[in-house]
Amino acid sequence: MDIAMTLDPRGVATAIGLGLLIGVVRERLHETDGTTIAGIRTHALVAIVTAVATGFGLPALIAVLLLVGALGVASYLRTATRDAGVTGEVALLVTVMLSALAQHDEVLAAGLGVVVAGLLYAKMPLHRFAREVISGRELQDALLLAGAALVVWPLLPAQPADPWGVLVPAQLWRFVVLVMAVGMLGHVSLRAVGSRWGFPVAGFFAGFASSTAAIAGFGQRARAAPLELRAAVGAALLANLASLSLIAAVAAAASSAFLHALALPLLACGIVLGIGGLLGVNATIGVALPEEPPARSFRISHALLLAVLIGALLLVSAWLQHAFGVAGALIAAWCVALAEIHAATASLAQLYAVGELPLHTARLGMLGVLAAATVAKTLVAVITGGLAYGWRVGLGLGMSTLAAAAAVLFTPD
Repeated sequence: MDIAMTLDPRGVATAIGLGLLIGVVRERLHETDGTTIAGIRTHALVAIVTAVATGFGLPALIAVLLLVGALGVASYLRTATRDAGVTGEVALLVTVMLSALAQHDEVLAAGLGVVVAGLLYAKMPLHRFAREVISGRELQDALLLAGAALVVWPLLPAQPADPWGVLVPAQLWRFVVLVMAVGMLGHVSLRAVGSRWGFPVAGFFAGFASSTAAIAGFGQRARAAPLELRAAVGAALLANLASLSLIAAVAAAASSAFLHALALPLLACGIVLGIGGLLGVNATIGVALPEEPPARSFRISHALLLAVLIGALLLVSAWLQHAFGVAGALIAAWCVALAEIHAATASLAQLYAVGELPLHTARLGMLGVLAAATVAKTLVAVITGGLAYGWRVGLGLGMSTLAAAAAVLFTPD
């Protein structure tokens, strides 16, 4: 057999590079602890022999894999009393497999090699994240999220289950997964950095769970400590900025075309909220840190309730659309927006996606949703934080809605 004809020089070079990269990371991590490990030379040699064995065919590759596996077992038995971990042995097997893969797809092998080297190098940060940042309750929530996304979602039908073609079970469950995922991301981020950065970060991440609840919470803080009024207002506006990003995600989940049509108004609204929130950053100096975040990353009951509300609103809006025209669907969305803006957004996006609402009407409907939410949240701010807190929060929300309205005028149909 002419081995040179069956070996790709680029694949061999990629294999050697992978071996050197993984080996140098392993060697640097153990350069001070005196542990005998498979380092840069071992991984490079294993990569070369694997590349050559691949040229001989599958039997030779299997022989190399078995040989490296046996050496790994022997190494583990010899060092188990000093180091019970098996990362080094597994890394050597990974080098074998990636070197073999490089003979067929060097780009994929190189990409996976970088990922492997990154995982090996980030040993301490990953251990800290798994043991300190993530709690047992959050791990349980992560498993629940994975089950919802990877088990339940694929099993749901993607065909409408109603006469008007707006109620799609898989689409509704997508909103459940989205709310759970955003809640998980916001909660973990707040656990990692929020308590050290104070009001701005805490306010922003609280908005992913509920911007209305965040306004109420910071309102109570402002009422109890008037000197923190400016900081509380800024945090409340940043919470609404986070809620706005979730609105964009909900709109995209229902209809990417709907999000594209609203991109400029939502951006204008977000800029105003961001500026208003940043005005309170300097006021956080000397302010006591906010309380620690709750133990749960998200509440599955809240996500399910949102899906039920969206489904009910879709049915009511579709019926009102057929019974009373476009005005009926818009009025239903605006009424719901007083309590739940994301459900109202999803209903408008879904009705637009199925052709029940024209583009211009959908934009005006979204402005009405923002206005209704502004009214409701301003009332919550006044009740919980007093007039001084309430009118400031209401001013920020109102200006953001006006900015969105102005942007609609410059957005082509």
